[in-house]
Amino acid sequence: MGQVVDDLGFEALAPRIYVACLAAYNAGVLHGAWIEVGGDADAVWAAIRSMLEASPEPMAEEFAIHDHEGFGGVEIAEYAGIARVVEIASFLRARGRFGALVLAQVGGDLEAAGAALDDQYRGCFSSLADSLQALTEETVDIPQALRLYIDYEAMARDARLNGEVFTIETAHDQVHVFWTR
Repeated sequence: MGQVVDDLGFEALAPRIYVACLAAYNAGVLHGAWIEVGGDADAVWAAIRSMLEASPEPMAEEFAIHDHEGFGGVEIAEYAGIARVVEIASFLRARGRFGALVLAQVGGDLEAAGAALDDQYRGCFSSLADSLQALTEETVDIPQALRLYIDYEAMARDARLNGEVFTIETAHDQVHVFWTR
């Protein structure tokens, strides 16, 4: 099966967590399971209960997330709430690795990341200055005699310092630009 990619060519993500039985862990036995995290918290809880029921320790009730993968660099805490993990995984399954980069940029705020991707994305440019040059040339009729006097690098610096934009660089000469206002 080929690699799945999103609209921008970024690899799709398949989030999963490794959940460990703490009773077994405290007894010096490694017992846990890798669990695919889809959009259904009940399915994740069922897999956790199944793992705990199969524990070599009697009356195993507590668990912790000891590892995770497929979250595109988004950190999942050891005692993260399952509902939150499912929310993040659902977002990442829908938005891919690029969504993970945006989510990290906005401090883990799923609503802000969704808004940035849906409403604030300007596009991919060689630089922020190129983005502002394109915008300026699309919206303003600049006389030919003045074109060389416009400092797009200064405009880019000011836009970044004023909090008007944020960028995500995914490769050399690949700067994704987002408006913040």
